[in-house]
Amino acid sequence: MNVCFYTLLTVACSILTIPTRGNQAPPGDVHIIIETQQTALVIRVDKDKTPTLVHLGPKLRNTAEYAAIPTNGKRGEDYTGIYNSIYTPAGSRNLLEPAIQVTHADGNPSLDLVYIRHETQPVAEGVVLTKVYLKDPQYPFDVTLYYKAYQKEDVIEQWSSIRHTEKKPVILHKYASANLYIPAQNYYLTHFHGDWANEMNPSEVPLTEGIKLLDSKLGTRADLFQPPSFLVSLNQPADEDRGEVIAGTLAWSGNYQLAFEVDPLHNLRIIPGINPYASAYTLAPATEFTTPAFLFTYSDKGKGGASRSLHRWARKYRIPQGQGDRLTLLNNWEATYFDFNEEKLGALFKDGKKLGVDLFLLDDGWFGNKYPRNDDHAGLGDWQENVKKLPHGLGYLVKEAENSGVKFGIWLEPEMVSPKSELYEKHPDWVIKLPNRSEYYFRNQLVLDLSNPKVQDFVYELVNGLMTKNPTLGFIKWDCNAVIYNAFSATIQNQSNLYVDYVKGLYNVLGRLRAKYPTLPMMLCSGGGGRVDYGALNYFTEYWPSDNTDALERIFIQWNYSYFFPSIASCNHVTDWGKQPIKFRTDVAMMGKIGYDIVVSKLTEPELQFSQQALKDYNRIKQVIWQGDLFRLASPYTNDVASAIYVSDSKDRAVWFTYLVTSRYKAESIAPIKLNGLDPAKSYHIQEINVYPGTKSAINTSPATYSGNYLMTIGFNPQVDTRRTSVVLEITEVK
Repeated sequence: MNVCFYTLLTVACSILTIPTRGNQAPPGDVHIIIETQQTALVIRVDKDKTPTLVHLGPKLRNTAEYAAIPTNGKRGEDYTGIYNSIYTPAGSRNLLEPAIQVTHADGNPSLDLVYIRHETQPVAEGVVLTKVYLKDPQYPFDVTLYYKAYQKEDVIEQWSSIRHTEKKPVILHKYASANLYIPAQNYYLTHFHGDWANEMNPSEVPLTEGIKLLDSKLGTRADLFQPPSFLVSLNQPADEDRGEVIAGTLAWSGNYQLAFEVDPLHNLRIIPGINPYASAYTLAPATEFTTPAFLFTYSDKGKGGASRSLHRWARKYRIPQGQGDRLTLLNNWEATYFDFNEEKLGALFKDGKKLGVDLFLLDDGWFGNKYPRNDDHAGLGDWQENVKKLPHGLGYLVKEAENSGVKFGIWLEPEMVSPKSELYEKHPDWVIKLPNRSEYYFRNQLVLDLSNPKVQDFVYELVNGLMTKNPTLGFIKWDCNAVIYNAFSATIQNQSNLYVDYVKGLYNVLGRLRAKYPTLPMMLCSGGGGRVDYGALNYFTEYWPSDNTDALERIFIQWNYSYFFPSIASCNHVTDWGKQPIKFRTDVAMMGKIGYDIVVSKLTEPELQFSQQALKDYNRIKQVIWQGDLFRLASPYTNDVASAIYVSDSKDRAVWFTYLVTSRYKAESIAPIKLNGLDPAKSYHIQEINVYPGTKSAINTSPATYSGNYLMTIGFNPQVDTRRTSVVLEITEVK
């Protein structure tokens, strides 16, 4: 019995892979070290030329010690089912979820990838690119893995390229962007879900043995039900300031899949990429398939540390003019909907100037003649000015707006077509639809086939033509309101390429437009937040989080987007959706790029006066909000208030927002809130701004100076209660 017990104990220890000196790498192994200021990703290549990920976490001071890190996942030559390659292939010795699966030209469904070489080089100041070359020993089939490390931002961007020179095409059944492998005691996944006007609801769940998939099969509006973004806490649930967190997001605007697999050794495999659903991709010889980038960051300072890293990276390297300026705007939608003419618009131009915004945005309904766009049942695709509404054309409106003191912007939905349109009558083959099925509409429209180069040219020329005729056009709102039903292209040979080629076609159009108009402000909209990802945000200066502009709901929606996207990119509009006072609605909208969708002429004198002053204050503090570090102080999910602060890089200025989020709250003042991000050695003055006319601020009547140490240790009471439901405080260093 003792012998049996000893045998069972030995097997159990082998299964658990308890780290010992025996787990350490042989001295001849190759180590590929990818580092940022705080983080390291270490790949080990063994004698069999198998590359494995052995570390993703804090950077070691002594790089030689990376060789001592235990190899996780191996249990000896008699058990190869746990195969933790950095890009795990299917069909050979892997028994778990693969990163890549192919069928070769000769019909062989197996793939093996061994290490060939790697190279590392700086590609920009503070940016280092590592390439790892892999090859199948039996086939002329190659994969190159790219790791771009942003040093100061602690972000790693990973993608893969796939190429072969076989005699005939190869079928790619799966082609992930990355294949992370992480050991920890426990894993807690935070993902987000929702629907139209209900975006970004968080769920945190423990990951147990097995696999959890998050995916989209919508084709367009891929984020409608859930975004390709997540947080994984290691060992124990992380909070805002404490705990180990990996934040990841896939830069792809189409169908995606995020796989989280806890293997039998209790290690976590994260495999993000394009969704293989209905997308077996035919790859011709000597051509290259490049996967979308997977962006991730490791933080040992909680979820807040991870989000601040992504914000810094996005502002500097991804979002156009991410460190520049933005335009405040007045939208006509809630003022007129489809019912407008030149006279009405002219009055709204003057309202925009009176309010104090930079730009007027003309929304849906300005186009179509044979099939006028008087509701959402007709006209998409016929992008000519409606002669009854706009007899003098867009050029006239651009000049009239400029004469009134504001720029002019326009709404477009270039990827879509109404069945009731001249475009559909002339080019039915340009539409994604099955030839032998009834048409099925989403919001009374169909999707144009952007895998077709002719359609790409049509969409490009639409925008290029508008800009050529109206070179001072100041803004484009690009909408996308339908998903893909009955997926079929009349022009491509391999239908399973459609979902992928659609997005590639979209990016081709956007890339051409960005190259010609590099500074044009463009808003990314998709019936709200149906397309918010860093693939699209490579071309758009900002995004529309949700059609739900109820300010109370927006606190929650904006809160969750902020884990991945910086405030300079978030379009937050003051509208009449909610029942909150205009001060509350304005304060919430200030936590990003403020805009308005209201009837200015219906504002009372105090409301107008307040809004005008708020915009003046916003112009003074906006750079702190856009470029500062975000610290979430009190979550609306666990507190009666939501509270967050933006702190400038030099820690000399900050803007602090606090809102009452529950009606259960009593009238008395709340306890002090501890601040974060300030310099403990500096002294600060606190002043309330956005004070409504006719009211007084007790904070401003009793000014005081506090040290950063005091504010972060003891805190400060913003005095939010049922009579003061939102408070904005400006904090400045006293020198």
